[in-house]
Parts: sequence; C-alpha cells; structure tokens
Amino acid sequence: MKTVTSRIGLVIVLFLTTICYSQETKIDNDDRDQMRFGFKAGVNFSNVYDEEGNNFVADGKTGLAAGVFLSVPFGKVIGFQPELIYSQKGFKATGSVLGFDYDYKRTTTYLDIPLLLQIKPSSNFTLLAGPQFSYLLETKNEFNNTSNTVEEEINGDNYKKNIFGFVVGADVNLDQFVIGGRLGWDISKSDSDGNSDSPRYKNQVIQLTLGYRF
Repeated sequence: MKTVTSRIGLVIVLFLTTICYSQETKIDNDDRDQMRFGFKAGVNFSNVYDEEGNNFVADGKTGLAAGVFLSVPFGKVIGFQPELIYSQKGFKATGSVLGFDYDYKRTTTYLDIPLLLQIKPSSNFTLLAGPQFSYLLETKNEFNNTSNTVEEEINGDNYKKNIFGFVVGADVNLDQFVIGGRLGWDISKSDSDGNSDSPRYKNQVIQLTLGYRF
C-alpha cells in the first residue's frame, strides 16, 4: 500500500511540475475545439487487489504500455477520447512451501480500450475518466525456487478474455507532446474461479506515458 501511495504521489508531483513549466513557457495555442490523433508509449506500474484464495501478498511489477488515441471535441471544454493500448500488467509474490522459498511472477498482456470523457479547463490540461474494456492477449507465469526456474504460457479456460474496468487520469499538453497519467482498476475478476495454483484477483495499474499528437 505504501508503494502504491508513493507512486500516486509521484504522478501528482510530475503533473504539478509540468503545469508550472507550461505556464512559464507560455504555451497559449488553444486547440481544444480541434480533433487530434496521436500515439504514445510509457510504463505500467501494476499490482492486484481483492485477492481471494491466496496464501501470499502480491507486490507490484512494471510493464510496457503503448498505443494510439483520438481526441474528439464537443466544444472547447468537453470532449471524448477513445484509446487503443497494448498493456502489460500482473504482479510478483514471494512465499515458502515445505521449507523452500520461492518467487512467483505473473505477466498478463491486454489490449485495453478506454473510452474517456474529457474535461478541458485549459488548452494545456485535460482531465479524463471513463470505462475500460480489456481483452487478454497472453498470460505468462514464472516460478523460481532455489533449484530451478519454470516459465509457462497459459491460455486456459479459467482466464477471462474480456475484463471490464474504470480509468481516471489527466494529460498535460505541451504543443504537440502529451504527458499522460492514468489510474486504472478492474471491476470484474480476471479468473472465473480461484485456487492456490490459479489465484483469483483484479488488476490495478498506474500508467505514465509520453505521446505525440497531430
């Protein structure tokens, strides 16, 4: 929990610093009523919550986030921003079985489709919130103990392909460049049932990206 809180604090500091910079440089190109298309890439800081049937506490991991977005204005203040994002999520964990310590890491790769409402109080700053639909592309589990390492790809029936979630965030617009921050979490579970081999959980992600818009 402390790690998640510190990362949220980092996002806030980043946005405040960027806003101050944009004000100092006087970027006054007000294009809030124009349709814009762009691409972006960055990093996910992911973990899980609402763990059930587990004998461990999950820790966060990092992953890739990259994709495209479209900004559709409904005037200067309100707009709509759909996105298509390749997004790596998952978690890490440590535990002990029969006196042997182990490390466990799960990487789940999704195609995320957030459908975001834009609120644009200024040309340099945009608030975003809305639902997100995620389609599971791949699941990888890595299990390490003192003697060996096992890595496997899983595409079993127990893993839900379609996940529903919610996203809130903000963009700082510096002319053509966009610095974005998102906080996302699943509402539906990623597994149909949970047990010690296939834990049931929901994803949560802090996402930071740098984009370019046309």
